[in-house]
Amino acid sequence: MTYTTDQTAELVRKNLHLSAMYSGEIAGVGPRYCPSIEDKFVRFADKPRHLLFLEPEGRNTNEYYVNGLSTSLPFDVQVKMIHSVPGLEHAVLLRPAYAVEYDFAPPTQLYPSLESRKVENLFFAGQINGTSGYEEAGAQGLVAGINAVQKARGEQPLIIQRHEGYIGVLIDDLVTKGTKEPYRMFTSRAEYRLLFNHGSAELRLLHHAEHYKLLTNSRLLKIYEKKKRIEHWAVFFEVNRCNGMSFGDLIRRNGAGEPELPPGFADESPFVREEVLYRVAYRGYLSRELRQIEKLREVEKIRIPDEIDYLTVRGLRRESALKLTEARPGTLGQASRISGVNPADISILMVLIESARRSGSTPAEN
Repeated sequence: MTYTTDQTAELVRKNLHLSAMYSGEIAGVGPRYCPSIEDKFVRFADKPRHLLFLEPEGRNTNEYYVNGLSTSLPFDVQVKMIHSVPGLEHAVLLRPAYAVEYDFAPPTQLYPSLESRKVENLFFAGQINGTSGYEEAGAQGLVAGINAVQKARGEQPLIIQRHEGYIGVLIDDLVTKGTKEPYRMFTSRAEYRLLFNHGSAELRLLHHAEHYKLLTNSRLLKIYEKKKRIEHWAVFFEVNRCNGMSFGDLIRRNGAGEPELPPGFADESPFVREEVLYRVAYRGYLSRELRQIEKLREVEKIRIPDEIDYLTVRGLRRESALKLTEARPGTLGQASRISGVNPADISILMVLIESARRSGSTPAEN
């Protein structure tokens, strides 16, 4: 680790007019969580210095990536900046930093399958949908690839729900709310994040993996066996007692202390043990999230007909009608997550859809 200096700050401020991001050459919004060195010295002018990380490019090279010094300043200014940093006074700049102007296709023009609403059979994935990072792009690529195959076969698409995994949250956020800056998947964006611990991923998504044939039979059998062992022990901990209380209560009472474990449990694989202890320790919190999901499940199932004209729905606020017309949500659950659409609007839509269902007409006719 090293730091910028007063000399670095002076070089940046003196040459700010030459930066593509400050000269007006680039108009796009940069990633909020990776500001350029120009942004750091302008937006955080009160900070005397900024932390830099020297990251080795490999085991057998003396090249280093200077993390924290992204910039669009000219090459000669970059060389001076590098030499102003302690430890880099004699460093050689092999490749200069450069600016990237983000542009993207509005993700609100996509179905949850990541197929374009504008051009049938065209699927979008990755940074073109306005996301930042590699994991987000990889996750979308997986879903878009599966759904392109499903479309070619004339079969139903894979839609991962918000309560099933971060991929579901990511895609739902993009197609429902859109984004005005490079979107990054944070745990705080997921309302059911306690369910999304790493060890449960293959269990949560097992039904999708099996239905869409995404894993080999041997892998599926191993996951089913793991699931069986976890469920067995989760029940065992709650119904069997030790020192006057259940093993589960002992673990919850001990907190981070050494838990009392039943005989035979230590023989299980570390993956099984970890998931069982997670479920037992946080049982109350996990049960609460599962109850919330159950309450909202019905709303998520109610589909909104494509032909509905929101602008003619009586009682619906005009702001909501315009936002719903633009977003064209597929379900009431999706509609409820659109910014500016309130619970009263959802109630009106629910009554309208139910009324149309009972009368056999379309919501537009009501």
